[in-house]
Amino acid sequence: MKKMTDKFKIISGKGFSLDNFDTAYTADLKKEDADGILGGLIQEISQLQSKLYADKRYALLILFQGMDAAGKDGAIAHTLSGLNPQGCEVYSFKQPSAEELNHDFLWRHYKALPGFGCIGIHNRSHYENVLITKVHPELLVKENMPGIKQVKDVNEKFWEDRYQSIANFEKHLTVNGTIIIKFFLHLSKDEQRQRFLKRIDNPTKNWKFSSADIEERAYFDDYMKAYEKAIKATSTKLCPWYIIPTDKKWFTRIAISSIILQTLKELKLEYPVLPKDELEKLEGAKKMLINH
Repeated sequence: MKKMTDKFKIISGKGFSLDNFDTAYTADLKKEDADGILGGLIQEISQLQSKLYADKRYALLILFQGMDAAGKDGAIAHTLSGLNPQGCEVYSFKQPSAEELNHDFLWRHYKALPGFGCIGIHNRSHYENVLITKVHPELLVKENMPGIKQVKDVNEKFWEDRYQSIANFEKHLTVNGTIIIKFFLHLSKDEQRQRFLKRIDNPTKNWKFSSADIEERAYFDDYMKAYEKAIKATSTKLCPWYIIPTDKKWFTRIAISSIILQTLKELKLEYPVLPKDELEKLEGAKKMLINH
């Protein structure tokens, strides 16, 4: 699995292009084998989550980014179904509130970070601040930043600074024990169309569809350019991106689970070992329980 997941890993923006990644890639796996493979991965992740929770040296932050209908909700539900909710926190970031707009753009994301021993899952993330705002720069005016009074004030230097702020934020978290996994769910435009049609045709999925989805679909190519620039600017060996093929949902879930499992394994997590005096107390407690 490591060889397969390394295929999706981006540690440098040099030469990176989304065009080089097949949205329908399946690594020669077969759909009929998917449930068995995924079940095994989920079981191993669950066992390592228990060690992460007890170890308390690290936190794991998993970011899901992708276009509408890329399957972020489904990926979270399926790949992380074996996690103990006690050690797991899920946040879905929407349009910033008035309070959030009264702070810098990273403030609300910093507040949502998982504590040591826990896994944080962010459905959309701080990258929205270089994605939707890149496609719709008029949103930046609402942030009341110095020097940004109108759209024409937003220049290339602004974006470079914002990418650098994100990179610095992630480096700070990582070197202090919060391990970040960044997933871009890479969906083709045609597959998005098919999924939108299914949402319209299926009454149980109508609630997932909004006319705003069609409006944003008109900017599909602009979003791809924004994603490509963001990934180029923020991919590092310390905090890489993973470009996950998303046209085949069953494979998407296997790829995501494989990467999460590999990341946890590399942390070499262990259950805490009690000092000698505490072990002696345990033996004393055991004898009391046996005798009474």
